[in-house]
Amino acid sequence: MTDVVQPLGDTPARPVHHVDAPLSPPSASTGLFEVFRRRYLLRLLVRREISARYQGSLLGLLWSYVNPLTQFFIYYFVMGVLFQLHQDVPNFAIHMFCGIILVHFFNETFNAGTRSIVRNKTLVQKMAVPREMFPVASMLVSAYHMLPQFVILTAVCVITGWTPELAGVVALVLALAIIMTLGTAMALLFSAANVFFRDVSNVASIMTNLVRFGVPMIYPYSLVAERFHGHTEFYLANPIAEAVLLVQRAFWVGSTDDPQATIAAHLPDHLFTRSIIGLGICLVVLGVGQLVFSRLENKIPERL
Repeated sequence: MTDVVQPLGDTPARPVHHVDAPLSPPSASTGLFEVFRRRYLLRLLVRREISARYQGSLLGLLWSYVNPLTQFFIYYFVMGVLFQLHQDVPNFAIHMFCGIILVHFFNETFNAGTRSIVRNKTLVQKMAVPREMFPVASMLVSAYHMLPQFVILTAVCVITGWTPELAGVVALVLALAIIMTLGTAMALLFSAANVFFRDVSNVASIMTNLVRFGVPMIYPYSLVAERFHGHTEFYLANPIAEAVLLVQRAFWVGSTDDPQATIAAHLPDHLFTRSIIGLGICLVVLGVGQLVFSRLENKIPERL
């Protein structure tokens, strides 16, 4: 439809076009590639999450040590002191702390990522940003809290005589890639579902409780192989278990008196090959999570 605006003075008349279409909120390109293309917004969101977590806190970042260290002392006292288990596992405290750090990283990514869309519903409704940015930011915040724990682990291992090696560095990078990929994938899936059914966050909490006992953290892998008589394919199909074994390969093995004997007794064969396959599975899960999230994304603002 076209109207004519009457001129003022000697100004000629000019047509004004009216578009007869409903108003819609600004759109934003979606997808994980778009998230990392907008790295500036991602950094701002991560800083906002970190600041909000410690706002009004007396200890601040020190709280990120409290939870994993509390778990460590509880498990070590119950399993190592009270029951006196795993006395044949050298440096069992380091063995267990390797698992605690990685499990805490995954659980925090999964739980915080599941609640990220609902917790940031104001930004989701008003800002034209890829909504995948919120689960990804939760993963990066969890990684930020994990780094000081690795500093403690490294210091303790150095005291025991550990020195870094190429195989250990590769194992650590591969382990972090598995956890970051799988944690982000699960956060994408569950954060979208949590918008429609708020019980999903409780389901995620239950699942993370099971993670602690599904990896060789408070018990060695050799115990699993012994009880299942070497038939551990189903157990090793868990990428988180493989990631924990990789971190133990990177830190715990080098802290023992005989690393080669420790590898032979307490680690599975073909660990790196299995882990690369596990990373591939995690990438497939991430693709599925992105697909499901994209299908539900347009319905998220109205359900919030």
